[in-house]
Amino acid sequence: MESDTLKRFDRLVAILIQLQSKKIVRSQELADRFGVSLRTIYRDLLTLEKAGVPVYGEAGVGYSLVEGYRLPPVMFTREEAGSFLAAEKLMQQFTDKGLGEYFESAMYKVKSVLRGSEKDWLAALDAQVTVNNSRPVFNESVPNALPLLFESLAGKKQIILHYQAMNADQPESRAIEPVGLFHENHFWYILGYCHLRQDYRQFRLDRIQGIYKTEKPFSRQHGTVEDHRYPNNKTEKRAEVKLLVDHSVSRYMTSGFQYYQIIAKENHDHQIALTLSVSTSDKGFVRWLAMFSDYIDVLQPASLQQELKSFLEKALKRLEESEITLKRYPRKQEV
Repeated sequence: MESDTLKRFDRLVAILIQLQSKKIVRSQELADRFGVSLRTIYRDLLTLEKAGVPVYGEAGVGYSLVEGYRLPPVMFTREEAGSFLAAEKLMQQFTDKGLGEYFESAMYKVKSVLRGSEKDWLAALDAQVTVNNSRPVFNESVPNALPLLFESLAGKKQIILHYQAMNADQPESRAIEPVGLFHENHFWYILGYCHLRQDYRQFRLDRIQGIYKTEKPFSRQHGTVEDHRYPNNKTEKRAEVKLLVDHSVSRYMTSGFQYYQIIAKENHDHQIALTLSVSTSDKGFVRWLAMFSDYIDVLQPASLQQELKSFLEKALKRLEESEITLKRYPRKQEV
């Protein structure tokens, strides 16, 4: 009984902290976080109200605290302090200078409320935790890309990018309406509606040569970044692809499965039978499949077998032509 009372007390404090952290908190969000029923959450919120906490609820929207209500800073556990250190190390390597400075300022405030023992523990760990990033993820001449993008996303205002596309000789000016940011394969990307192309495009942040705010509002509603990257749009044409994949290579293909939806999966002795749903407009699927072509069998559709065969034949022809070129222009012998 005493243990249950302590658990409920901890949950009430955590609910109060979460209510302070966001403008609106949904009851289902709280139930999912604490692994309890909605009825329990409603009971907890009523307890907070009876204790004098000004909780305001609106049907179909969620719960919030009356504007201006705040509790004094809470104390952090040693484990929570350790998570701040890990976050600080990651922020130093994977964000630009502008956002890094804001985070550094926030960390001073967080550390200021730590107990002395937690501060000592954090200081002892500091020199023992290192995060290395082998490649630059931002253009050093554009130190404030992330803060400006955050401002654009929150305020729904267009921004201007001077962007150096991979296949372009000179940077182009693009007016975009950012939809969202994501980090993938060591790089940051912004996905947005490009007014130049009149379509959605993604831009790698290290290729941005300049970024500028505007006061122009968004021209449309865009949804979320997941809506565009992993569309479940019924109007999008998709095809079923059936593959036999050797067990030895299947684990290396998992990163691609976030783009190509798995419909069915069957394990056999040495192979896995996979059925994928693939967009018919996806030009990168065959190239991705070619990386594993010596470990897979394409069962259907027959047109995909032919596409993969043509792709590999083209690659082989290119290699043969390269050999002829090298014979005509032999490399100088290294000294």
